[in-house]
This record gives sequence, C-alpha cells and structure tokens, in this order.
Amino acid sequence: MEIAVRFLPKDLLCGGLAVGTLLLIEEDKYGVYSSLLLKYFLAEGVVCGHDLFVASAQDPPANILKELPAPLLDDNFKTERVEATAAKSEDCQDSMQIAWRYQNAPKVETSPTTSIKFGHYYDVSKKMSPELLQSIKWHSFFLPDELPLEPKLKMCNMNCGYARLLQSIQSVIYQEGFDGSHPQKKQKNILRIGIQSLGSLLWDDDICSTSTPEDIHSITKFLYVLRGLLRKSLSACIITMPSHLMENKAIMERVTNLSDMVVGLESFIGSERETNPLYKDYHGLLHVHQIPRLNSLICDVSDTKDLAFRLKRKQFTVERLHLPPDLSDTVSRSSKQDLAESAKLLSSGCGAMAIGKKHLDF
Repeated sequence: MEIAVRFLPKDLLCGGLAVGTLLLIEEDKYGVYSSLLLKYFLAEGVVCGHDLFVASAQDPPANILKELPAPLLDDNFKTERVEATAAKSEDCQDSMQIAWRYQNAPKVETSPTTSIKFGHYYDVSKKMSPELLQSIKWHSFFLPDELPLEPKLKMCNMNCGYARLLQSIQSVIYQEGFDGSHPQKKQKNILRIGIQSLGSLLWDDDICSTSTPEDIHSITKFLYVLRGLLRKSLSACIITMPSHLMENKAIMERVTNLSDMVVGLESFIGSERETNPLYKDYHGLLHVHQIPRLNSLICDVSDTKDLAFRLKRKQFTVERLHLPPDLSDTVSRSSKQDLAESAKLLSSGCGAMAIGKKHLDF
C-alpha cells in the first residue's frame, strides 16, 4: 500500500516542517492514523539522510523503526506521470467552454495528482530494508529502560519520565553538534524527533485519567523546555498525544499554545459516520487547530478548513471535504408540497384559520 500525504497547508509534514518547530498531532481514537503519520515522518528522515530520535513508552523504538514503510523506487516515473496528468487536465480545461459566471472562479483541486510533489512516496505493505536503516544514525528513548528502580522522585518539579527525556534530547543535540553554538563535525544535518503518545498513562502521567491531576503543570513545563531546545538547534519534532482521553480541557489549551502547529485526527472507526453514505469516500476528518507563525505577526490562513483523509488501496491522502449532492426525489417532492400548502394559506388571508399541516405565525 502506497502513501502519498498531501496536506493543506503544505507545511505540515516531512517535506515542509520547518527546522526548530514543534508539531502536535491529536491522536485518533484508536491511534491508527496518528501512528501512520509518525512513521511517515521518520521514514522521510531516513530517505533524506537525517538523524532520528525516537521516544516511546509503549513500543520499543527499535520495533517502530522496523515498521517504517519502504520507499518506492519509481519516484521519477511517478513524478513524470503526475506532471503528464496535470498537463493533460489543463489542456482539457482550456478546450472546455463553461458558463461565464464560473470562468473567474478559483479552481478546486482535491486529487493529489495535481499537486506539486514534495517528499517521497512509500509502500507500507513492505518494510524498510535494514541496510537503509543502517545508513543513518538514530537515537532511542524507551521509558521502561530509563526509569530507575528506586522510588521515583520529581526533578525540577516535573514528571521523572519527562525530565529524563529532556536530558536525553539535550545530550544528543549538544554531543552531535545540532546546536548552533558548536559546529557539527561533518556536514550540517537535521535531527528529527518523534515522540509517541506523550501524556498517556504509560508516561506515568495522570492527565488522561482524572480531571484533577496530581501535577497539572508537568507536561506544560516539558513542552516549554522542549520548544526552547528546538529553537536553538537544527531539529524538528512531532508529538502524538491522546487528547480525546484528557478530561481537563484547560490542559489541552495550554498544550496547544505551547506548540507551533496543532492538527487533530478524527477517525470514523466505530462511529456513526463510518456507515453514513455522505462520508463513504473518507475514513476520517483532519482538523487544523493552529498554524505556525514563526518570525511573523500573522500566519498564512488556508482557504478551506474542511479537510478529510482516506486510506485507499494505494494512497493515503488529505484533501478538501466535498459532500456528494443530494439527488433524491423525496426532498424535492416534499418541498413542492410545502410550497403548495403555503400558497393556499396565503390565498385564504393572514387572519383566516389555517387549513393544512403547517401554520403560519405572524
């Protein structure tokens, strides 16, 4: 299965995530698609030759890297096919004659074949080869291996797991030369940081289990320090967080303010929309809660906020949400009946007694 992620705006993932920024992904209910996007982010780093830092409290980082999708070898061929398809569609549109009122209307592009290619394409039915993984340098943080055996003590008024994770990230940034103060030993490179399910119970944090957690500021302190490390280093970070389990919404608002970009995934799995014919072409919705505005007063606002994603046989795409037109006869017939009854009521006079199913109030 091939993945071609197209986000609106384009700065969301691998090809356009700016250095020094923090992207927060609110996980879907079962964590299926958020885990997929995290693997895509890491796989793009492997193909580009970037260093990786993988942190998790659930799955060992080595197992996460083994599950990365394999890159396709026919990227060049596919790019040519995409450009040919786009050129052909433009020729067809030039030859077509449409109503004059729609000539100056903006073109709506929902298919990823018409977008400009960025990043790479991957086949998730195949795993990335060990030789390709060995070509890059990666660092790991697995919480069960990092916690001490003695009783847990808070460090800097912070969760012990969060404090150790910050120490690990900081040591990698400084020792490998990703900070701006010390030049890198080799050619300049980028560190991609991926943190899985931050804030869950596995991180020894109770923000997802109660509305009055023991340390309500622990995760916000962690994000505040982490963003400071990202700002002064050649690194970018993606964090997935089970926000749907948080009972205290004030914590999520603070987490959003401490992130550069926040997107939420709403999966249709197990919901009424899964069987709703209006959403039969999609598998979920994507909500853009916050867009980064680095070194600027305002951010670039997208022309649409209704986004949906679908995982088909060969592609995972995020596009504008377009509901199918309602072509049923029942709606038009019922509306005609309502109009006829309203006309009878009006012909009889406003003060007369209404003789129909509906009454007019003046």
